[in-house]
Amino acid sequence: MNSPLRSSEVWATAADPELAVTTRGAVPPADVTRAVRGIGRVLRRHHLDAAARVRVTAPVDADEPTLVQANIRIHDTPTRVQVTGPRGFAVTFAVERLDRQIARLATKQSREWPDPARPPLARVTEPRPIVRRKHCALLTGTPAEATAVLDAMDYDAYLFIDAETGEDAVVSWADSLGIQMARQRTTIAPEAPTDRPLTVNSLPVIMTAQPAPTLLEEAAVTRLCRNGLPFLFFTDADTGRGRLLYRRYDGDLTIVIPVG
Repeated sequence: MNSPLRSSEVWATAADPELAVTTRGAVPPADVTRAVRGIGRVLRRHHLDAAARVRVTAPVDADEPTLVQANIRIHDTPTRVQVTGPRGFAVTFAVERLDRQIARLATKQSREWPDPARPPLARVTEPRPIVRRKHCALLTGTPAEATAVLDAMDYDAYLFIDAETGEDAVVSWADSLGIQMARQRTTIAPEAPTDRPLTVNSLPVIMTAQPAPTLLEEAAVTRLCRNGLPFLFFTDADTGRGRLLYRRYDGDLTIVIPVG
């Protein structure tokens, strides 16, 4: 019987683009094989000669779901899927999701929300720790451009600089076919495109009624956890910049911090 893999493995074959599979925790070797074969088939089906990076994270508790993330580039555009599932099935779910993602992006079809494969990570808890700080140079663009990144990267929320106002802002998916947008101060909705097909670049934008709250980081953590929010966009009281705090699959938190 093979022992579970606990390190990073890099796979390359003559038939497939290079596939880098990183494992975390007690990941069975069969899951690595499923990832290499399944994602290789998807790339060939869509005629993509692209490298892929896959991360499979096994939980400490065997009853908890396995997390799988796959990153590729489609014609220089970064693309990602992230999904959870039971051991032995999570990789298959990720392969199927990547297949649908590539097909949908090629035709600029908008996704449906809520997504049954990605239920919001919203639950009431005591304050959890911030275990990762992502310092990012933000995109400066329109809500449509930010939504395109939100969609391609399989995010639930995306922090960017709104080109119209110069404010930090967030876009997220809204029920059932639209985009929720929040800016630091301005609550007037951007001008909606007209006479265009309904794609991820022309979904209706719903503005939040209130500006982003100004909070210290500790207060933001408390608000997110005790209100059962999947994410929280706020203005940092110390720096005046927008920040995006969100819950991870393991229940802990990540914060996105603008740089530059």
